[in-house]
Amino acid sequence: MGAGAAHLPMRIIVHGGAGGTPDEPEPRQEVLDEAAETGAAESDPVDAVEAAVNVLEASDRFNAGYGGAVQSDGAVRTDAGLMTSDRETGAVASMDGVRDAISAARVVMEETPHIFVAGEHAVDLADEFGVETDVDLLTPEKREEYADEDPPTAGPKAHLEWLEERFGGHDTVGAVAFEDGEFAAATSTGGRSWALAGRVGDVPQVGSGFYCTPAGGASATGAGEDIAKVTLTQRAVDKLEAGADAQTAADDAIAEFDELTGSSAGVIVCDDEGTGAAFNSDAMQTSTATR
Repeated sequence: MGAGAAHLPMRIIVHGGAGGTPDEPEPRQEVLDEAAETGAAESDPVDAVEAAVNVLEASDRFNAGYGGAVQSDGAVRTDAGLMTSDRETGAVASMDGVRDAISAARVVMEETPHIFVAGEHAVDLADEFGVETDVDLLTPEKREEYADEDPPTAGPKAHLEWLEERFGGHDTVGAVAFEDGEFAAATSTGGRSWALAGRVGDVPQVGSGFYCTPAGGASATGAGEDIAKVTLTQRAVDKLEAGADAQTAADDAIAEFDELTGSSAGVIVCDDEGTGAAFNSDAMQTSTATR
């Protein structure tokens, strides 16, 4: 900024996933509000989105970290992605036992020459840099629910047959923050319920689950395969770069997504003047905070 330019305060928007109407929206909203306030208290956008998403990953009210979606072999595997306005990027996928997936994504961004690390190697990397691993991500309720679904015991073909009538439920968590001309966008998930073991969706894919440029950032949630096919977050940020405000960018991106796919999704967007959120599912809870 030039001499005498005003300090632009921290601004953050978080989401708890696009999907059906939650059974207990009030307690979920309280956690989202806590996440937004926690993020807004941080000193820069990367710290802000990591801190906010960590709050959501620790709550079993959301499909990320603890209590995430169960895959066809009974495991919860986490994915996450993080990007800044100077296009620094980190992503991780298919991690067993890593609750704070967004922190693992930050390790990839800051400590490696890569942008994406997956599976057991991502877990080992996270462990080396102090991210907790070997965390039991299955809640008692999810463990019981999986056992009641007569899970498959044979190979992938049997798993595919089993999930054909089950694969569905989707939501995820994310945050976008801005301060003094800098943005960061982050998304974290447990995937989709009853997906094939090892399935990875849109969340850790740049331009699909998350995207950020000097114009602003976006985080998406919803039907991951379709989000990836139309690169939803890049679509939203492209609209910022073309001059749209955050709410218009979110609205237009979801309208195009709906027309192209017929699936459900949501997106949050942040630019240097405000935030926006749009969805075509039954519900998507969000929260904003400033400092």
